[in-house]
Order: sequence, then C-alpha cells, then structure tokens
Amino acid sequence: MKILIALLTVGLGVLQYKLWLGDDSRRELKEVEQNVASQLSTNAALSERNEALEVEVLDLKNGLEAVEERARSELGMIEEGETFYLIVPNR
Repeated sequence: MKILIALLTVGLGVLQYKLWLGDDSRRELKEVEQNVASQLSTNAALSERNEALEVEVLDLKNGLEAVEERARSELGMIEEGETFYLIVPNR
C-alpha cells in the first residue's frame, strides 16, 4: 500500500510539473495569449492605416482636387495668376 501511495504521489508530482512548467504549460499559454492580444492590436492599427490609404488612393484617382491640394501643400505650387507670399517670422 505504501508503494502505491508513493507511486501515485510521484505521478501527481510529474503531472503538476508538466501542467505548470513543462511543454504546453500554463505559463506558455499565458505568453501565447499575450502575443495574440498584442498582434490583434497591431493588426487593428494597420487595418485603420490601410483604410485611410485606400480612401486617399481613391480620392487621388477620381478627383483633381486632391492632386491640387497635394501639389500646393507638398510642392509649394501655385496656379497661374496667383501671387505667392512667404511670411517669415522674426526671431
């Protein structure tokens, strides 16, 4: 009977070790869940960025207003007949 109790105790110890510290343990499960949550938030941010870029691409393909706006803001272009004034602040 003592041998049976000792074997069951050792078996229980081995199972507890595998549950908490071995491969596929609770610790690894927690790490994987954290990685999944982190990846989901990254994916959500990237999806929002992709949607914004898609809207911008469609706007650039369909309308000249977006192209004109970009030319003015990024390239400093002006239309014919307009006068460009550059105001330099005092230091």
